[in-house]
Amino acid sequence: MSGVLTLLIALHSALPGSVGTIVATSLPWLGWFLPLLGVGALLARNKRAWVFVLLPTVVWGILVGSVLIPLGNNTASAPAERQLTVASHNVEGSSSSAAQSARDLAATGAQIIALVELAGDDREAAAEELAESHPYSYTVGTVGLWSVYPLELEQPLELGLGWKRALSADVITPSGAVSVYVIHAASFRPGDQQERDTMLQNLGDLIPKDQAERVIVMGDFNATSFDPAMTAILDTVDEPHQSDLSWGFTWPTDVPLARIDHILKRGFTPLENRVFSAGNSDHKAVMAVLQFD
Repeated sequence: MSGVLTLLIALHSALPGSVGTIVATSLPWLGWFLPLLGVGALLARNKRAWVFVLLPTVVWGILVGSVLIPLGNNTASAPAERQLTVASHNVEGSSSSAAQSARDLAATGAQIIALVELAGDDREAAAEELAESHPYSYTVGTVGLWSVYPLELEQPLELGLGWKRALSADVITPSGAVSVYVIHAASFRPGDQQERDTMLQNLGDLIPKDQAERVIVMGDFNATSFDPAMTAILDTVDEPHQSDLSWGFTWPTDVPLARIDHILKRGFTPLENRVFSAGNSDHKAVMAVLQFD
């Protein structure tokens, strides 16, 4: 058991297809096997047995457990004018609560808001809710971006699907331009993930070509940060730790099991990062406060 556990943790990024995604999603939960190994070593009363406990524990701690190190809340340490708050939420099209989600995200003080899985009526309701507080906006298909600052170079991103579930735009803040990407990746189902992987790979190919000093990528990726499909994206942008001691799981809302909604960044120092409930969605929302480097 120890050897299998160690190999799964250490080599998860090399596992193909659905197996790789399922193992990657399970990585935080595999940590529960470590105390069981410890109990087994105690019962065995054999010093060598502790080697089989120590090996997977170290590997899990370095690759997975280290993500639990709290970021804290450092907003007081940076000038307000050098801070940028961003928030993102999958509003769940069937929940009919996009307006409430928009209201909840705006209440965080976020200057940039991304909403995904917007249906026609929901899109209009969210736009109406944010019209005054976030007058600059761009929507494509089921994804939308709202900002208190002007937008430039707005464009839809097909990412290989033939229809649009992603966008990009430059947000012109007082501290400089920020290149922003919003994505709602295709769903993952065991044995049926090609569309999702295609979107994530194409986005991962696109971001390194962006010459902007500051980049934010956010939305519903339908993949955890450990997923092999996220490798190309995370080569050039990274995800801050949570402010508290948690994984920041976002789905499903009632009993969160995985973090598939992300805010990734480049050119910023994270000051705060947390999840919270918004609207009546089956996803939790994500929010981050970033300091301009």
